[in-house]
Amino acid sequence: MDCLFCKIANHDLHATIVVENEDVIAFEDINKIAPVHVLVVPKKHLQNVAELDPEDTRLLSAIQTAIKYVVQTTGIEESGFRVTTNAGESAGQSVFHLHYHVIGGRNLNVALG
Repeated sequence: MDCLFCKIANHDLHATIVVENEDVIAFEDINKIAPVHVLVVPKKHLQNVAELDPEDTRLLSAIQTAIKYVVQTTGIEESGFRVTTNAGESAGQSVFHLHYHVIGGRNLNVALG
């Protein structure tokens, strides 16, 4: 498979890892749009959120736990943060492996980008 995020999850490519467990890996985005911009990525390859199945409840729990860890350890829990995922090219998805952006550390009331 030629998936960038699968290669990072398999440690075939370097990334600055924030947290990792059996189900997910979270690492700093190389194209940050805020002081904190971390990607939370399931190790199971899914193209986007539409491919999640009811059997993926453990995976969803692991994603939520990783997001909570990221906001706590980066210090953005109190000041505020945004969690988002894109599904499809017209929604802005550029890597077709499910991932969540955890963004914070600046005022997000203004447009991102």
